Amino acid sequence: MTVCAIEITTTAPFTIAADGAYAARLAGEGQARYPERWTLGGPEPYAVPLPLAQPEEADSEVLALADGRVLIHRRVADRHAFALLYPSGAAAGPRTGELQLGAVSAEEGVRVRLLPPSPDGHGAYALAVGPAESTVWQVAGAAGGPRRVAVLPGRCSGGVWLDRVGRLLSLDRELDGRTKAVAVDLERGGEVSPLLQIAEDSDDRLLLAAPDSGLLLIRSDAPGEPRLGWGVLGSARPVRFPECLRIADAHPFAVQPGQALMPETCGVALRVGEAELALWRPADRCVFRLAAPVGWLGTGLWTPQGRLHLPYATREVPCGIVGIGQPAPPPPPVRLDPPPAPPLRPVPLQQAPLG
Repeated sequence: MTVCAIEITTTAPFTIAADGAYAARLAGEGQARYPERWTLGGPEPYAVPLPLAQPEEADSEVLALADGRVLIHRRVADRHAFALLYPSGAAAGPRTGELQLGAVSAEEGVRVRLLPPSPDGHGAYALAVGPAESTVWQVAGAAGGPRRVAVLPGRCSGGVWLDRVGRLLSLDRELDGRTKAVAVDLERGGEVSPLLQIAEDSDDRLLLAAPDSGLLLIRSDAPGEPRLGWGVLGSARPVRFPECLRIADAHPFAVQPGQALMPETCGVALRVGEAELALWRPADRCVFRLAAPVGWLGTGLWTPQGRLHLPYATREVPCGIVGIGQPAPPPPPVRLDPPPAPPLRPVPLQQAPLG
C-alpha cells in the first residue's frame, strides 16, 4: 500500500505502516510529548500511548512498522539516536519497552530525517543531507546498528519507494543548480540512475508512486511554472500536466493500490491548504474538492477497493477514521469532431512533451 505522510504546520507528522495495519505520531503538546501507536487493522481504530520516563522533544520523529513497533529518531547531544518502542506486557514497571538500535554522529550542517516507511514493513531508513552529499542510512532491520547503504553527490530531498520490497528508492537530487528525481538501488551499493528528465533545464521531483500500476505523481516547472503532472514508470507514455491539477498549495499524499497495470483508474488524494481535500483519477478531467474532517492529521490511505481512510483526532474522539468513497466522474461530453491522431511513435518518459 503506497502511502506517504505529509507534514502540516498544525500537528506532528502521522506515518502509516506499509501494510496499513498501524500508524504512529508524536502526541501531546508543549513539553509533554510522547509517541502514540494507532492500530488500524481491526474493526475500530484505537491508540496506545508509548510514554517513557522523560517526555520527547518536539523535533523527534516516529515511524510505524508492520509488526506494531514504533521507530523513534531523537537528537541526543552529538548523536542521532534510533530505537524501537512497543507496549510492554510487564505487570509492573514502565508501560513502554525500548530497544536501542544505535546512533549516527551529528555533524555540523548535516540534517537527518526519517524516510517514508519501507514497503517490506520491517526496515527503516534515514536520509542525512550535507552541503555537498547525501547519505542513506538503514536504521532498522540491519544487524549491528545503523548501516550506510548509499552516498550520493548533491543535496537530496523527497523520498518515494518504487517497488514492493524496499530496494528502489527515488530521491530528488539537487546538483549543479538543478533538481532531478533519481532512482537509488539499495541492493547494489546505492547505484544511481536517472528517473525524471522532462527537460534539460527543468526541476523535476517525484511526489508519489504506485508500484502496482506504475503511476507517478510529479511536480515539475518544465511547463513554465511548477505544475503537478503524472506519468507511468517503465512506460512509453508521456508526462501529462492536466489543467484540473493546477491547484495552488496542493500536495498529493496517497494513491490507490491494487490497480495492476491500470494507472488511469488509480484514485489520488491531495491535501489543499490546511483544511481541504481533492480527489482525482488520471482518467478524470476534473477533481472533486471537499472539506477535510475536523482534526484531520494530514494524511491517509487508500484501500484497493477505492475507499480513502482519513485519520483524525479531536478532544471528543482522540483516535478516529473517516472513510470516503471515490465519486463517480460525470459522463464525458459527446465529441462532434474526430479525435486527434495518435503519435507516430511512443515517447519515453524522460523525453516527454509538456502538454
